[in-house]
Amino acid sequence: MKETKFKGNPVHLKGHIPEVGSQAPDFSYVREDLSEGKLSAHTGKKKVIIALPSLDTGVCQIETRRFSKELSGHKDAVGIVVSKDLPFAMKRFCATEGIDNIELASDFRGTFTDDYNTRMEDGPLKGLSARVIFVVDENNKITFTELVDDITHEPDYDKVMAEVKKL
Repeated sequence: MKETKFKGNPVHLKGHIPEVGSQAPDFSYVREDLSEGKLSAHTGKKKVIIALPSLDTGVCQIETRRFSKELSGHKDAVGIVVSKDLPFAMKRFCATEGIDNIELASDFRGTFTDDYNTRMEDGPLKGLSARVIFVVDENNKITFTELVDDITHEPDYDKVMAEVKKL
């Protein structure tokens, strides 16, 4: 079982996250219009899967804004923000912030946290996703992962974007 931290305290995840070199599991999620989306719909594009606890937190908001900005010049890549937030709340945040180049993937009835083992099993945010970044190539192979060391920290944007540019 993998672990991260929340304000320095250990938090256990459901299991081991998929490793670099493995095929990205095809997960389902709910789009902002309540239709079902799937990772496989983005085959042929580079993907940055941005798993986070909730867009109602400051760090998650900063992260979403930053990836929106960083990915805006990469037409061959899509950013997919995954959280347990309802799609309405995700849409409202992005509309308020002027973010329109990120795929919103609500996991409230999806399969992501189980398929990728990012669900926190204990701690104050139990049940939500840990902060994890996956870079996935055009053929759905995972080329980069970052399980952020503490939920209250941001990911290493430079390393993520270097991987996107390398693909």
